[in-house]
Order: sequence, then structure tokens, then C-alpha cells
Amino acid sequence: MKYRWTYSTISDEQTVHKLAQSINVSPTIARILVARGVETFEQAKQFFRPSLADLHDPFLMDGMDLAVERAMCAVEKGEKLAIYGDYDVDGTNSAAMLFLYFRSLGAEVEVYIPDRFTEGYGISTTGIDRLKASGVHLIITIDCGITAVDQALYARSLGIDMIICDHHEAGSTIPAAYAVLDPIKPGCTYPFKYLSGCGVGFKLMQGIATRRNDVETIYPYLDFVAIAAAADIVPLVGENRSLVSHGLRKLNDAPRPGLRGLLECAGIKRGNLGTPQIVFGIAPRINAAGRLGDAKRAVDMLIEEDEVRAFQRAQELESDNRSRRTIDEETFTQAQRLAEQMLAGGECRSLVIHNPNWHPGVIGIVASRIVEKYYLPTVLLTSVDGMAKGSARSIAGFDIHNALKQCEGYIEQFGGHKYAAGLSIREDNIAGFRGALNDFAVSAIDDDMLIPQIHIDTNVNLSELTPQFFSVIKQFAPFGPGNARPNFVARDAEIVGYPKIVGKDHLKFRVRSGTGFIEAIAFGMGGRMSELAGGIRYDVVFNIEENEYRGTITPQLRILDFRIVEPIGRADLDARAAANGNGVPRVAVLSQVAPKE
Repeated sequence: MKYRWTYSTISDEQTVHKLAQSINVSPTIARILVARGVETFEQAKQFFRPSLADLHDPFLMDGMDLAVERAMCAVEKGEKLAIYGDYDVDGTNSAAMLFLYFRSLGAEVEVYIPDRFTEGYGISTTGIDRLKASGVHLIITIDCGITAVDQALYARSLGIDMIICDHHEAGSTIPAAYAVLDPIKPGCTYPFKYLSGCGVGFKLMQGIATRRNDVETIYPYLDFVAIAAAADIVPLVGENRSLVSHGLRKLNDAPRPGLRGLLECAGIKRGNLGTPQIVFGIAPRINAAGRLGDAKRAVDMLIEEDEVRAFQRAQELESDNRSRRTIDEETFTQAQRLAEQMLAGGECRSLVIHNPNWHPGVIGIVASRIVEKYYLPTVLLTSVDGMAKGSARSIAGFDIHNALKQCEGYIEQFGGHKYAAGLSIREDNIAGFRGALNDFAVSAIDDDMLIPQIHIDTNVNLSELTPQFFSVIKQFAPFGPGNARPNFVARDAEIVGYPKIVGKDHLKFRVRSGTGFIEAIAFGMGGRMSELAGGIRYDVVFNIEENEYRGTITPQLRILDFRIVEPIGRADLDARAAANGNGVPRVAVLSQVAPKE
């Protein structure tokens, strides 16, 4: 895949110089910080040492006074309350967190997670009826509810109050619940707009704890917030940075029994666990509960206190995740085939792919993989009881939630974010929807948007990559949207030694720039082996990571892309390859012995 290289720009090098001196870092690191809005000593201190003292006052969120008052009243009067969560990682973590917190206050509380296959996303009248039958007087929704206008009125008609805690886009009407907490709803002036659903639930807890004058009691629940924020891909800046940093500390130091079991199943070691391990290790296993069965099982695992039972529940999710992977691959293969047919049929700036037999639990994952492969906004649909249901995923610069709004005449129900959404649509409306979405995409997506970009923070000479440099870059974590792992470009680099293919199509080689060189790996780039040749200079884009092998940890470059500085012809490369035999180009051995540091 071809990439556009984009670069951070610094308008004031004097600010870079002052920051480098004030916090004792190299100008290269200072340049990255300034580009991210960190320009002073105090801002750097807040960035590198995120504090819970920096959390905003929860009562700045519209509706918080009412929500805290009603929740505390339910606890004091002994009313039964229910936590109504979504079936994804954010929803199940949030539900587990609020359940444990309200139970600690002495409340009678239960958790309700809707069935993905029979109830679908969000609040359902079926769920409300079941909670009414169990004697619930207050429902606290978490990670859902902002579009539940009819359902809030229905609950009220049954004598049930509802507090909505959500972080999704509101519709044209705000539900008439007892209180609605959503930092991005119209009229809410809360200063931080990027909380996860779990983050909003935590702010409710913070509000209650503030009233009770025992705020310290809520901090042990931050592991839930860290997992939810990382898995839901919310920006890890501002308040989220403080919440996730401290949550990761809890997760590394003293994970709950269920999470400890999940880490063992995933082969993830504690100690240096960060957001990547959550996104690629913990989150898929928690999600597997709702993708292939009852998502409530994930909540049960998260709240389980018995070590043996918790590990058994974790093993069950591990088994489900393995089954999910098999279904993923089958669905992805079929979706690719349909995508290729569409792309061969004319101009496509979006893909709407439907197969009534696909498993609804893997639609979102496969939609994301289709976007990665074809880099087009994608809607993947299956059918449940005659209704097409599915997930939408997007590319940078294209707001898929807004796009669905433009096509809502074809859609029964939808909700979500800028880059991800869920929807339901009548099967006979799929063709019309496909055309309408593509027409909108054609008008909104220019040619440049169809080329994925790699953002480069700054140039670097490999000789700068000292142990101290690595140490400071590690402190940029937690990494995520808004605070990505810094990407560097090394200009006029050379390849040292002989590149080789390792694992599943990964390139491994050494890179030399200036007086420094370092081990590098390019995942999934085995097919680019023929582009590497001796005597050629490259611009290499990479980020820095640690490689652990047999207990030894060493730094290495993770190659994102590379370009030949002075392009040579295909025939020249083929000739070099033939000269070396076996189709592998010979690369000049620039150093038989590694230069000493």
C-alpha cells in the first residue's frame, strides 16, 4: 500500500530550544512535544506526570447534580437499581465498575447487558420489562442511551427513573430521562469532550464520592477506565491521559482475579502492560463474550473475586476468542470477494457489503479489516430476523456518522462515532442505501483522502537514539489517538548486512544513518524484499519499540515505510536480485562488526 507522508510543523524553534533546556531533553524530543502542544515546563510536567488532581470537577457536566442526587437517594432508600450496559468492552467494563461501586455503597444492584442478536444495540423495551419485573426503580445506562428517546418515555410510564451515561452523538431529541450525562450532548459545557462511556460512569462515581467526601475510594476502579478507553479508541489526551495512566498502574500492580486470568490466557506479562496489550490482547477476549454468546459473561469474569472461578471464566472467553478468529477469517475471505466484484463494477468510494448468513458477532471486526485492505469507508451487513444489521467503519477525514445521517431515509436505526457506527436497515433498502452512501462519499472524498497517511513527528539521526532517548520516549505513554507513538524519519539511511524474512512475511534487517545503526523489523513487508539493494540510500519511517527475546530486552525500529532516495529502475533491481540468486537482492555489507557505542 502506498502512503502519504505528512509532517509536524514547528513555527517557533525558540520555543523548542527553551523547552529542551527547561526539562533537559534533546531538541528532537522537545520538537515532538511542542508539536503536540506541550510548550512550557508546567505543561511538560503535566504531560509526563499526569495527576488525578488534574481531573475536572464532575459537576461541570450538565445533569450531574440531578444524577448524583437520584443515585444517592436510591442507595439511601434501599431502592433496587440496575446498570444497563452495552455488550462491547467499554460497556461491559463500565457495567462491572458501576456494579462493584454501588455494591460497595450497600445498594441492591444488578447488571443487565442486552443480547446482541435478539435485542441489538442500546436500550430495549424487552430489557426494561425484565428489569421492571425484577423490582428495579432506577436504571443507570452506561455507554448507551443517548438516542433512547422512546425507551426513556416507556421506562417512565412504568415508574422507572433513568440516568443515562453515554459518550455517543445525540440525535435531534435528548431522551426525557431523569438525568442525561454526555459531555458531547448539545448544551453541555463540560471542558473535556473525549471520555469513554466508562469515563462518563467514573465521573458519576466521582460526583457521588465528592458529595460523600471520600473521593479516594473510587481510584481503585481506574483499571476499568483504562481498559475501556484503550479499547474504545478514545483520544488519550487531557483528562483521559490522567485516568488511563493511573488505571494502567493499577492493572500492572494488582489486576483483579478475572483480568489476571485473562492475562495468563493471552500470554501477557504484567509490569509493562500498556495500551497495545489492551487493544490486541485483553479487548478481543472480553469482546468475544458478546460476539459469540452472552456478554454478561464478561461482566461476571470482571467482578469475580474467587481466583479459581475467575480463571475458569477467563478460559471460557479465551475459547470463544479462538472460535471467533476462525469465523473472522471465513467472513473476511467472503467479504473480500464481494468487495472485489464491486470495485470492478465502477467508481466506488464506499463499500456496502451484505451477506445474510454472516455471524453478526464478527461484522465490526471484519469491516475494520476491509477498510485496512481497500482503504474505503465500509458498511458490512448480515441479516437477523429479516432485518439487515451491521457495522460501519471509516477512513481518516470521512465522518461515517454524518454520512449515515445523509442517508437516514434508508436506515431504520443507527448510532456511533465519527469513524465507527452501527446500523439497522430493511433488506429491500440496501441497494438504495448503497447508492446514496456512495454518492455522498464521491462528493466528500478527494483523491488524496484515498491514500492512507503516515504522520512523521520529526527527522532523527540514528546516533541520537541513546538509552536516555529511549527512556524519555517511553514516558510519552500511554499511546493512543491524539498521542500516538512518535514516528521518525531517518534520511539517507543504509541497510547493514543481509535482510531476511522472519515469521509470517516480516522483514528483519539493520539500518544505519550517520554514525548510528540499529536492528529493525518491518511487519508484513516481506513482499518488499526486492526493493532493498546494496549501494542504495533510503528514507526510512519508523517508531521505536522494545523487543524481548529470551528474557533480554533490546530497542529496535519498527519500520512503517521506506523509500529509495534516488530511485533506480526495475530492471536494475531485478539484475541485482538475479546476481545474488534465489531472487533475493544482495545488500552491501557495510559493517561486519557492529560499531561500538
